[in-house]
Amino acid sequence: MTLTQYLVLIDTMARMSLKADAARYFFGYIWWLLEPLLYVVVFYVVFELILQSPRENFLVFLMCGKLSFIWFSKSVTQASRSIFVGRGLIGNVDINKTLFPMAAIQEGLYKQASVFALLFLVLIFNGYVVSASWGWLLPLILVNYIVIVACSLVGAYLVCFLYDFNVFINLGMIFLLFTSGIFWDPRGLPDPAATELVLALNPIAFLVDAYRQILLVGVAPDLSHLAAVGAGFGLLAWAMVLVIRRSSQFLALKVITA
Repeated sequence: MTLTQYLVLIDTMARMSLKADAARYFFGYIWWLLEPLLYVVVFYVVFELILQSPRENFLVFLMCGKLSFIWFSKSVTQASRSIFVGRGLIGNVDINKTLFPMAAIQEGLYKQASVFALLFLVLIFNGYVVSASWGWLLPLILVNYIVIVACSLVGAYLVCFLYDFNVFINLGMIFLLFTSGIFWDPRGLPDPAATELVLALNPIAFLVDAYRQILLVGVAPDLSHLAAVGAGFGLLAWAMVLVIRRSSQFLALKVITA
């Protein structure tokens, strides 16, 4: 299979999954926007209306964090189960196992495109001006995508090896939700060293903060840090592609006999 055929097949699988998913619900494709908005509403009620967050413009602050995080969390969660879910096809056809998580990631990318469009409209409606600094979103989104690919491939391999890892991945997403600055600002910590530590040790917190710096403040992210995250997770993604290819028969046996 050539690279072009591989990419076309990924896109075709993603589109078919999107159509099947939309057909299951009354609101269909509207859920692409409705689901993340409902998450935002729930957390807005808790942290703004009940806990009285002191932060100004908390809604747009929350949306920048939650709508960028949900791309990572849902894509990785879905992609991690994808090889196991596709075990029916795997049992009949010798197919590249990376197709399944990559198709799930592509599906998430389509959904996130509409979510980002909604976020930009909300920001403009609230008085934020589109500026040249928004151009930094392109390398940021690329690095975010690389992080998703790397984590998804790791998750897909682990779930094939032992399905119980699916539970740990879900718990990990909850842990990241509360430690990545989705509802709170790492830059608001009283100790600047603590801020640097959070952003250095948690790449998701760094990416979320980078979205906010670009969209809300108009400042470019730390480019050296961004490049380091992209390079590190890029190497991890490439390594996992090799591992999954070399373990193809082993993974097929594991999911078929599970």
